[in-house]
Amino acid sequence: MSKNIITIDGPRLEPKEQINKLVIFLHGYGSNGNDLISLTESVYKSLPNTAFVSPNAPFACDGSPSGYQWFPLHTLSYEEKLQGTQMAAPHLNAFIDAQKQKYGIEDKDIALFGFSQGTMMALYIAPRRANALGAVIGFSGALTAIDELATETTAKPPILLVHGSQDDVVPHKHLAEAENALNQNGFNVTTHTSQGVAHGIAPDGIDMARDFLVKHLLD
Repeated sequence: MSKNIITIDGPRLEPKEQINKLVIFLHGYGSNGNDLISLTESVYKSLPNTAFVSPNAPFACDGSPSGYQWFPLHTLSYEEKLQGTQMAAPHLNAFIDAQKQKYGIEDKDIALFGFSQGTMMALYIAPRRANALGAVIGFSGALTAIDELATETTAKPPILLVHGSQDDVVPHKHLAEAENALNQNGFNVTTHTSQGVAHGIAPDGIDMARDFLVKHLLD
């Protein structure tokens, strides 16, 4: 592995039976892998033979002593997010490839489940993999590299996007923006608005995510 690639890892839950599917949780800015691994409790019974891993992002977060970031956020501008996802992509791709080798699985056996900045990473990585992932689920995020999709897309996994109507961190308008851009580039996109929900993950979104994983990861 290149010396420039930061090896990442985090909490992991594995079934006792043979593992042939994997869900990778991608946490938000200033958080860590422990934040999302608890979601396993809501979905694992529906996903036999599936392991779950929630890696810490590759960089420490100055604003959160115990937190990590996929990339710095200072201005919250589109350009900053674009450059950030591009910069962090090699580290996440290397992690995905390491998991494929660890479990003897393929891209189609893997789902990305992101929140906020983790969703930005999932939506940047997935279209640019050599092969389509089994599913991509993104909560409360945004799409970067919108103009580049037409020329950089190499894979089109099914995507579920969920966003709270009252999100004041990553505004709800980003849901429609991502949906429109992905649809225009031939992706199969499902969206859902959690009414009255701020920047978070609500039970209705979890239910949709579970059903989406069952439909696309287990097929």
